[in-house]
Amino acid sequence: MKNKLKYYKKRWDYSFNRFFSHFDGPVSTLGTAIDVASSVASLLALVSMAIRAGYELSAPDAAMLDAVLRVALSVFFINIVFSTLFRRRIRRQTKRVVKWIVDIPIVLAVLAWAYPIPDHPWIPWLKTILYSRKFLFCALAAYSVVDLSYTLSRLTDRRTNPSLILASSFLVFIIIGSLVLMLPKCTFGGISYFDSLFVSASAVCITGLTSVDIPSTFTPMGVAVIAVLVQLGSLGIITFTSFFAMFFTGNTSIYNQLLLRDVIYTKSMNALIPTLLYVLGFTVAVEAAGAVAVFFSIPDSLPMALDDKIVFATFHSMSSFCNAGFSVLPGGMANPELMRSSQSIYVVTSVLIFAGAVGFPILVNFKDIIAGYIHRAVSRIRRVADERRPVHIFDVNTKIVLYTTLAILVAGSAAFFFLEYDNTLAGMSLSDKIIQSVFNSLIPRSAGFASVDPARFLDVTLLIVVVQMVIGGASQSMAGGIKVNTLGAVLLSLRSVLFGHNGTTAFHRTINTASIRRANAVVALAALSLFAYCVIILLLEPHMSAKSVIFEVVSALFTVGSSLGITPDLSDASKATLCTAMFLGRVGIISLLCGMVGTKRDISQHLPKDNIIIN
Repeated sequence: MKNKLKYYKKRWDYSFNRFFSHFDGPVSTLGTAIDVASSVASLLALVSMAIRAGYELSAPDAAMLDAVLRVALSVFFINIVFSTLFRRRIRRQTKRVVKWIVDIPIVLAVLAWAYPIPDHPWIPWLKTILYSRKFLFCALAAYSVVDLSYTLSRLTDRRTNPSLILASSFLVFIIIGSLVLMLPKCTFGGISYFDSLFVSASAVCITGLTSVDIPSTFTPMGVAVIAVLVQLGSLGIITFTSFFAMFFTGNTSIYNQLLLRDVIYTKSMNALIPTLLYVLGFTVAVEAAGAVAVFFSIPDSLPMALDDKIVFATFHSMSSFCNAGFSVLPGGMANPELMRSSQSIYVVTSVLIFAGAVGFPILVNFKDIIAGYIHRAVSRIRRVADERRPVHIFDVNTKIVLYTTLAILVAGSAAFFFLEYDNTLAGMSLSDKIIQSVFNSLIPRSAGFASVDPARFLDVTLLIVVVQMVIGGASQSMAGGIKVNTLGAVLLSLRSVLFGHNGTTAFHRTINTASIRRANAVVALAALSLFAYCVIILLLEPHMSAKSVIFEVVSALFTVGSSLGITPDLSDASKATLCTAMFLGRVGIISLLCGMVGTKRDISQHLPKDNIIIN
């Protein structure tokens, strides 16, 4: 019997391969057409579900959208059947076994659509699931997201500049988010497009500036949309799309993998998927642990139901770790009940902000160190010689980030404590003053929360806060600013100039000249951009004080989210201008300029050298 089955299988494979070799061209053309139709259907399905969820529709309109969803379902089913029949070789190569996770629900949804609801089902709860609209929406949404992610990953194979890909993805999601936030079910009383655009840009760019009050303006659905935008903006659209494309299809192009390697900072192509899973898993684990900690830190005096506490804890943990600065609590972190509590929620928030601002390269370095220790421990137990022991377990980048971050945190906390001791911290206990000093020293890194009104700060305190806002957090982190890596490189370069050294060194390593040049370019572009935006906003808002405008521009350009209270009073032109500032601050001015200008032929080595006088 087995021999007969093998014989028939060989005959089938032979017939299939022969058929495929004769009709390779038409089958490939048909497959491309189906792929395009599937991508279009994915977009239509997502838009239709958004309209279905965001509007109160009449029966005819709802029926029309349901028809669109059925068409999308049919296209997805055709794509699955075609891939199963004519793409078997590709499926083996790309290891698309996991993709059945999204394929099977589509097949079940088609069967439920074609087969009438049974009067006496064998499994009643299964009938309830399969014939529900929620199951259909979940199946369509999952398939659409995976299909579009795979489509976007293939678009990067066109050798488009990575900086332009990243900037374009942020811009697209800002526009999509602004349209979704205008849906009637997302707000209590409606919102203007400029306010919606401002909030969407602030969420995707994880800034935290808002021209409207979040708790009183947005419904739970609107808050959920903001949370999705913040999460997409914090980890990056490239990270999400690459994850879905690689995890559900098994592989992507070498170019796409190199692009993703630069985004998540891994040195080995073999470690790409594990590192990507580690970054996403670490994010989910920290946000989940933070949500639990925030939940038990909510004071009993705060009038919140259990569901509201869960929503607040989840959203606040995500917003803190992503350094977004949004809050669904009236008054935010300055809520009187929180200020009168045990201050534990401020401690939890500070830890989350610090974890989000330290950067993924440092987290990956820590993972490698822990994995190395585990490997050496196992080798000692097995009495096997360990030949992979590194000489330097901490990268120079990790050391510079940690030393610079801790120095800024300690100096900023001490300065805030002594300067605001009898001002905004007056009337608090010593322990509360210390906690608030650390909290308000972490906020300018990019968090955007406010436990005390920044408008009440002393002028010298505001100046220190502005400097911290400009510096920000670590590179490839949730934080904004020019980054502590850049500050460290500039200070090390300054030291080498003062001591007359030809190269820049740190921790017995010579820093690459290209890194020093890029750090200097980042500082120069940041200064020029800050000056330009301050001039524009001052011209647009001549009645506002220069101090408030400069603070607002710094907060937007370096994606911090703090404000002296002028954001709701800005004109639409000023809001649109600050949206561009937040966008540039998130994608990186120098990265965007390099992507737009492109690489030019370097002729500097062929030109004579000369000096300029610098005193």
